[in-house]
Amino acid sequence: MSQGGSLPDAVAVVPMMEPGRSAKVRLVCDNQAVEAFVVNHEGRFYAYVNRCAHVGTPLDAWPNEFFSEDGRLLICATHGAVYEPETGLCVEGPCPGARLTPLPVSVRGAEVVVGCPENDGDAGRRSRS
Repeated sequence: MSQGGSLPDAVAVVPMMEPGRSAKVRLVCDNQAVEAFVVNHEGRFYAYVNRCAHVGTPLDAWPNEFFSEDGRLLICATHGAVYEPETGLCVEGPCPGARLTPLPVSVRGAEVVVGCPENDGDAGRRSRS
């Protein structure tokens, strides 16, 4: 479900966010609804499918809570998997070396645009490196 009027469902638009903030978005990728999130980490935007690489549950047990308490890492509320915001790499917890599924992000004026992965089928799978 895009929020940008004339934009297709393969993209979602959210207002510009301050560092340390996040937003959930919904996309339609390869004819499947995909829940995703975008974060502003130290002034740069990163977006991922909202699916833990460990068990496939959403990362945020509480609405829109993705950052660790100190704001340096992303954390899954279910089993405590910890991910680097810049890469989606699991660096601590039950899935070291696994990765979140990244999504393309661009900034257009005062909006952050999130798209489907280049290979839409990736949105429905967990990935390991």
